[in-house]
Amino acid sequence: MQQQPPGKIPQMLTGFMVWLDERFPATETWEYHLSKYYAPKNHNFWYLMGWLATIVLVNQLLTGIWLTMSYVPSGDGAFASVEYIMRDVEYGWLLRYLHSTGASAFFIIVYLHMFRGLMYGSYRKPRELLWLIGMAIFLVLMAEGFFGYLLPWGNMSFWGAQVIVSLVGAIPFIGPDLMEWFRGDFLMSEITLNRFFSLHVVALPLVLVILVFIHFVALHHVGSTAPDGVNIKKHKDSTGKPLDGVAFWPYTVTHDIHATVVFLFLFCIVVFYMPEMGGYFLEKPNFEMANPLKTPDHIAPVWYYTPFYAMLRAATYPLFGVPAKFWGFVVMVGAIAVPAFLPWLDRSKVGPIRNKGMISKVMLVIFVISFFILGYLGTVAPTPAATIMAQVCTMLYFAYFVLMPWYTRVEKTTPVPERIE
Repeated sequence: MQQQPPGKIPQMLTGFMVWLDERFPATETWEYHLSKYYAPKNHNFWYLMGWLATIVLVNQLLTGIWLTMSYVPSGDGAFASVEYIMRDVEYGWLLRYLHSTGASAFFIIVYLHMFRGLMYGSYRKPRELLWLIGMAIFLVLMAEGFFGYLLPWGNMSFWGAQVIVSLVGAIPFIGPDLMEWFRGDFLMSEITLNRFFSLHVVALPLVLVILVFIHFVALHHVGSTAPDGVNIKKHKDSTGKPLDGVAFWPYTVTHDIHATVVFLFLFCIVVFYMPEMGGYFLEKPNFEMANPLKTPDHIAPVWYYTPFYAMLRAATYPLFGVPAKFWGFVVMVGAIAVPAFLPWLDRSKVGPIRNKGMISKVMLVIFVISFFILGYLGTVAPTPAATIMAQVCTMLYFAYFVLMPWYTRVEKTTPVPERIE
């Protein structure tokens, strides 16, 4: 075999890149999004969430494709095909657990990513659109998880979907017709399963990937928020490089790769040793085939929906002649949508929580505690005491947003530093 002379291969690569750049902005894209994109040099743990969410998204797409190859979206075949994947497909059990655990990991990371936005004020000018795109991703992810939840055709997923879909029927005047249209039938049936399968496998993943791409483009245009609120684009050297930032490649990428290894280690522990996570990731009734005549002892959605499910159940009083079920639906939808208005609710002079006053810090702590309590209450059977606690926590959840224009305007703040120390 003839060996290439020294320097020949680099010359060939250079020539190829020149040829490629004339037809596609490869080098320009690499520089804009990686080598010449600068992140705050004091980035910390919270900056890992976006990267890890991308890793999990890739996992969900790849494992989802392979699971689809053996899945049968029919009333008789859905549950049996999942059992076939688990028992007969080579490494099918691993694909299924990677996908189911990945769904929970996705929501854990997204919730942490959103909490980071609350702490650092990542929704403030000029990042309002970035925040709205992120909220759109969250809404699509909620829908994607809900539609995928029915696909195993287990008894809990069947009845959980039945409860959530029936909420649409509480809408005055158009509710029953809308519910029938949503299900495609008078009851939860094979038609509903096929609709959910189409949305889960084709429509929503496409929308999700597009939104994630737009989110990255918007992020790299305005830049990441620094933990202490410093604008790293304000101070630059003679070559135009931010003095308070580091290049995304190789510094931030190296940092993210290290975090990826740690995350995958923990992720694999769950996949191989506790994929059901005590019934929170995979519920026990879901190992039984869907049975319209057998209701589980306690119907509850998977854990990442339980805070909003608890808010839904907290509405127990009819108002204006409209049943409580409808108001619970309104509260649940409002709780999911209200964070989108944060850019216009926050009237503070500063963004990071460390520079805000004590009221903002206390309200954020109360908000997080309320969210965790609601998450727990959504997993247990309703009792009078649990309902009262859910009602109190729901009010505290909304108080964080409703009172924000007041307490962010009146509290004392500390100035944001000019430079990163």
